Amino acid sequence: MVPETMVAASCSKNFGIYRERTGLLFTVSNDAAQAKVTQQNLTHLNRQNFSFPPDHGARLVTMILEDEGLKADWMAELEEVRTGMLGLRTQLADALRERSGSDRFGFIADHRGMFSRLGASPEQVEKMRVDHGIYMVGDSRMNIAGLNEATIPVLADAIIAAGV
Repeated sequence: MVPETMVAASCSKNFGIYRERTGLLFTVSNDAAQAKVTQQNLTHLNRQNFSFPPDHGARLVTMILEDEGLKADWMAELEEVRTGMLGLRTQLADALRERSGSDRFGFIADHRGMFSRLGASPEQVEKMRVDHGIYMVGDSRMNIAGLNEATIPVLADAIIAAGV
C-alpha cells in the first residue's frame, strides 16, 4: 500500500468533448492531516484555474445518457469505432507478418485502444521518419486510429525497412 495516491481521469475522449474539461482529480491518503492539506491545495488550484468552468460537457453527456435513443446511437457509434480500430490493428499485424515472415508483431492485434508501442529504438524511429516520412513518438508509440487501409502497407514497409 502506498501512503498517498493521486488519480486523474479525463472523460473528454469518451464523448469527444475535448474542450469542455470533463474529468476528475482526487487523492487517496492514509494520513488524515496530509489528506486535508492536499485537499486544500487542490481546492486552491481548482479555484485559480477553473473558477467558473463550462458545464457544457457534463450537460451533453447527461442528455445523451438519459435519452435512450441518443444513448443507443452513441453506443452504436462507439462500437463502430472500437471494431474499426481492432480491424486496423489486425490489418497492420497481418501486413507485418507477411513482410517479416514472423509473428513477432502479433501483439499489435492483441492490444486495445488508440495507441501501441512498436518496441523500436529511437534510432529506428528516426530512420522511419527520415527515410519514409513516418512520424511517431521517440519511444515508438503510434496512433492506430490515424491509420487506414492505404497507409497500413506504407507503415509496414517502413517498419521492416527500419529493422524493427
